[in-house]
Amino acid sequence: MKSALNPPSVRKPFGNYNHGLLVPPGASLLVTSGQLGIGVDDVIPDDVTAQAEICFKAIDAILREAGMTFADVVRISGFVTRREDFPAYMAVRDRFTLDPKPVSTLIVVGGFTRPEFLVEVEVTAARVI
Repeated sequence: MKSALNPPSVRKPFGNYNHGLLVPPGASLLVTSGQLGIGVDDVIPDDVTAQAEICFKAIDAILREAGMTFADVVRISGFVTRREDFPAYMAVRDRFTLDPKPVSTLIVVGGFTRPEFLVEVEVTAARVI
C-alpha cells in the first residue's frame, strides 16, 4: 500500500496531488516515455484539453498493458507550452488520477519536436506484487 506524505512543515499542495508517496519494497515499477497529443490516426487536436486527453488515454493503455491502472501511478510529469494552459491540463489530469493522488510536476517549456504539440505527459507507476 502506498503512503501519502504531506508533512505539516511543508506548504499544502497547490492542487490534487501529494508531496510524496512512499512505495513499499517489492513493488513492480513502470516508467513511461512522454506521451504527446497525437492520435493513432496522426491527428493532432488544436487545443490542450484534447491533446491532454490523448496523452492520458495513451498512458492508460500502457498501464493496462502492464496490468496496472491509474491507481498505481505515483508520479506525473506534465509539460505545456503555455502557462495559460495549466487549468485545462490539470482538469484532465484530475479526471484520470485516483487516490492516493500521485506526486505531480508541471513545467512550461519552449516547445516540443513539432510546433503543434502543446502538452506532453509521462508517469511512473508502482504496484505491489
